[in-house]
Amino acid sequence: MLRITGNRIVSERLSSINRWRRWYSVQVARKDNEAGFIPKLPDFDYTPPPYEGPSGEEILAKRKEFLSPSMFFFYKKPLNIVHGKMQYLFDENGRRYLDAFGGIATVSCGHCHPKVVEAIVNQTRKLQHSTILYLNNAVADFAEALAAKLPGDLKVVFFTNSGTEANELALLMAKLYTGNHDVISLRNGYHGNAAGTMGATAQSVWKFNVIQSGVHHAVNPDPYRGIFGSDGEKYARDVEEIIEYGTSGNVAAFISEAIQGVGGIVELAPGYLPAAYKMVKNAGGLCIADEVQAGFGRTGSHFWGFESQGVVPDIVTMAKGIGSGIPLGAVVTTPTIAEVLTQRSYFNTFGGNPVCSAAGRAVLDVIAQENLQQNALTVGTYLKNSLTALQHKYQLIGNVRGKGLMLGVELVTDRELKTPAKLETLHIMDQMKDLGVLIGKGGCRGNVFRITPPLCFTKEDADFLVGAMDYTMSKI
Repeated sequence: MLRITGNRIVSERLSSINRWRRWYSVQVARKDNEAGFIPKLPDFDYTPPPYEGPSGEEILAKRKEFLSPSMFFFYKKPLNIVHGKMQYLFDENGRRYLDAFGGIATVSCGHCHPKVVEAIVNQTRKLQHSTILYLNNAVADFAEALAAKLPGDLKVVFFTNSGTEANELALLMAKLYTGNHDVISLRNGYHGNAAGTMGATAQSVWKFNVIQSGVHHAVNPDPYRGIFGSDGEKYARDVEEIIEYGTSGNVAAFISEAIQGVGGIVELAPGYLPAAYKMVKNAGGLCIADEVQAGFGRTGSHFWGFESQGVVPDIVTMAKGIGSGIPLGAVVTTPTIAEVLTQRSYFNTFGGNPVCSAAGRAVLDVIAQENLQQNALTVGTYLKNSLTALQHKYQLIGNVRGKGLMLGVELVTDRELKTPAKLETLHIMDQMKDLGVLIGKGGCRGNVFRITPPLCFTKEDADFLVGAMDYTMSKI
């Protein structure tokens, strides 16, 4: 009987201890929730080699002395990034960061993807450069593979070194082909910073005080800040009025992104491009799709951004994701339009460089073989839903938008007035960096997070990103 009583006492004590443990766990969890649970980077089985180069402070000093003073950087204390692997970057101390910016929507396959690296190394061993005045299969094979990804009669490729160059060439071709000079672009759009593309860019921060004539900026079909909400056809009427009141009635080109990247990941209102394209074509103009950021499967639902609006442009420009980090751009158009460059000599020394071409071809192969477009759709949708849930939690988030792995989060101090939260954006960026997340910033007002990671991004990465943003916002 004493033994039974003793067991009962022990049992009651254990029960009491278990109740206390459960109560304590609840209190700890509650405090964690109140304070914000600090997220942890997903596991990644890779260790970079030791870094033996100069420190960040040394590099910054050289940069200030020898590089252009116009160059700027993110963060109060700029990062010295020395190594990359897939969706992660490493600093000089070996610390790992989740790259949610992808080198400005550039690293499509992932940092140092082995198949892309192998293609670059193999071609470099054989031939780094000659000239397109000689024959080489690397550029011909890449052009064929690239043309196969485009609809209709878009099958003639011109290679360039960047998106700016690609857009400059596209605008030149449009003017030569039509015999007209007026160009229409969208407010808030960005197309480059050379002579012609600076004119087409419609954000004052990117425009120097030089003569930029012959470009008309149409009302931006922005579903969040625009006057007509999501009614694309109403916005398109401004294109018609520009043609009627601001030109001779004939135009050379209309150029636009399907999702404005530098402008803050702004999707064009549904139905806008079909209506605008029709008006431009009626005025004798060509339609140019700037796919520098939205192309190569980044939007998930389509390989090209313009496809989401059901249009086929006359000229398509591309760069960034085309080479997953290699300096490469391209213009693709029809045989008829391409013929205009034979009127004089057109030449680009590095356009069609065999190493860049080999890299570009490898990128196309990796996107297809590893289903990266589908991954962008699946993970991007998951991430957007998670960010939208965060929007319901914090009044600071005014809008979540974009498609696939091209997403934007706009921060505002007042949802009704949509007052840009510029300082908060900078603060959160810095704090997220300290947690291990590198994120981009954009928008004309500097208050939009640009999320454009490598297309190998995972749901675990998405959870970490949202967790870091949640934790940081909980501290404001």
